[in-house]
Amino acid sequence: MSLRQRLAQLAGSLQEPQKVARFQRLCGVEAPASRTATATADPREDEKAEAPPAGDCRRRELQLGASGGPTPPGSDRNQCPSKPGGGGAPNGVRNGLATELGPASTRRAGALRRNSLTGEEGQLAHVSNWPLYYLFCFGTELGNELFYILFFPFWIWNLDALVGRRLVVIWVLVMYLGQCTKDIIRLPRPASPPVVKLEVFYNSEYSMPSTHAMSGTAIPISMILLTYGRWQYPLIYGLILVPCWCSLVCLSRIYMGMHSILDIIAGFLYTILILAIFYPFVELIDSFNQTHKYAPLIIIGLHLALGIFSFTLDTWSTSRGDTAEILGSGAGIACGSHFTYKMGLILDPPLDILPLARPPISVTLFGKAILRILIGMVFVLVVRDTMKKITIPLACKVFNIPCSDIRKARQHMEVELPYRYITYGMVGFSITFLVPYIFFFIGIS
Repeated sequence: MSLRQRLAQLAGSLQEPQKVARFQRLCGVEAPASRTATATADPREDEKAEAPPAGDCRRRELQLGASGGPTPPGSDRNQCPSKPGGGGAPNGVRNGLATELGPASTRRAGALRRNSLTGEEGQLAHVSNWPLYYLFCFGTELGNELFYILFFPFWIWNLDALVGRRLVVIWVLVMYLGQCTKDIIRLPRPASPPVVKLEVFYNSEYSMPSTHAMSGTAIPISMILLTYGRWQYPLIYGLILVPCWCSLVCLSRIYMGMHSILDIIAGFLYTILILAIFYPFVELIDSFNQTHKYAPLIIIGLHLALGIFSFTLDTWSTSRGDTAEILGSGAGIACGSHFTYKMGLILDPPLDILPLARPPISVTLFGKAILRILIGMVFVLVVRDTMKKITIPLACKVFNIPCSDIRKARQHMEVELPYRYITYGMVGFSITFLVPYIFFFIGIS
């Protein structure tokens, strides 16, 4: 057997959903007994029992195979069809509409997050190890919007604006390449059953590479690369942080039933490759964003062009909006840092005083940090909600798209791209310019 054949065999083994299900059972997660028994006894009966209303993608797939002929390639009872033109795996998996199976139980976990765009909910499952459940819930949140909208502002407002800006540059690059690679490779999520889908928020996206794994690898490694030598602390702290953070995020995605082992390994190795190639240019990019005369125009144009390109890769899924959101945030933060630098609101410490020492903790320092977080986050959330209410109806009106059903309207590129890009562009601009200006004005900068 050649090396290529061995690698292909290994990749196929690592992609098996049975391995994901085995890990879930090892961690104390199992599907309700009635569902498992039905699926084992007669999969066709399970399909009929969960058949959705007419028009749903699962019903259409069942009808395709109803004539007794071979099932279409890549079809799965929980998967939506692929692009109309064919080619590639189905884009996402429609899983487990959360209907109660049997009597209620205090040892049963429900949906972690409901996908507001697709209406999907996580499957009900029996959980016997609740500490692991909550640990992996925390791990998966380290790759979600709530974490990012707290983490990056905290660095920029309270710790080190330079490190915060450069972390954003790396995050945008890694996440953008990860999302686009998903839509090029087009591998489906692990099949359910045997996998129990505890979370379906990103279920309409493709599977490989895992962008959670990419983020969970890029952020801690970049934090150490950017801070070691700039700040005084023992390197052992970083050597402990990186594997703990990375393994927690990666294992949480297998635990939630969202990724195979192959997806996680691919995301990790892909991130290492991206960092090895692009990390040496991060300082140059950050300097350009702050100092170049035409930086804002170039930043906005480049990020918008990348967003348009990503929207042409495949049919709609939640990855379209996520990609536009990432690019908009990156563009807004970069533009905000340009104007902040020009006005002298946040000045990076001179190189001759490095490495920086941690300031002594005091009531004043702690109080100002809390005030900055509270005031800043309130302002950012107001900006986000205001821009959302303005941009969606405006885009619908400009492009003559019905706005009665917001969920359907947002599936049009003409609506979702400007909505996400402008909204989160303003969020990023607020984080690096408007909020620091407020801090300077009220004296807590």
